[in-house]
Amino acid sequence: MGEALSRAGCFQGFFSSIFYLADLGVPARNLADLSLYNEFRLWKDEPTMDRTCPFLDKIYQEDIFPCLTFSKSELASAVLEAVENNTLSIEPVGLQPIRFVKASAVECGGPKKCALTGQSKSCKHRIKLGDSSNYYYISPFCRYRITSVCNFFTYIRYIQQGLVKQQDVDQMFWEVMQLRKEMSLAKLGYFKEEL
Repeated sequence: MGEALSRAGCFQGFFSSIFYLADLGVPARNLADLSLYNEFRLWKDEPTMDRTCPFLDKIYQEDIFPCLTFSKSELASAVLEAVENNTLSIEPVGLQPIRFVKASAVECGGPKKCALTGQSKSCKHRIKLGDSSNYYYISPFCRYRITSVCNFFTYIRYIQQGLVKQQDVDQMFWEVMQLRKEMSLAKLGYFKEEL
């Protein structure tokens, strides 16, 4: 009988979450993954940047790793580390004349070769990892993938630091879902041409 009451309490919590979100104007059909919602609520109570916590682990597996997987895997790992440490910078290529690019720029790509994919592409941006003096030229496709992950990390860091105060936990969750959607679109190759 105790087990039946435990299950009943579980279902009651499930339905009260749905009704609560419905009161906020969020249709129940938008609750694609209630377990992720509950993981987020638990994470929000004690926010951490530890990628092994259930909430972040799922997002790493489903969104972050696929977004930051490139053919140049060693550089891709360095990009992920720089994003996690908040030490990655992105800037437009036009800030420095080409004639001043170091000889090592061949391995870092160039205005016509993406350092992350090795493909011949017009590279309008370059990245710098931490304190390194090297810049790596990146295609618009790679830039969008990186920036979508950076946007996610920025928001998560803001929550962890207590800087997101005007939103309740449900609004925060839906903002996280919107940022996950951006990462999903980026990893599928959808990006704005003006990047």
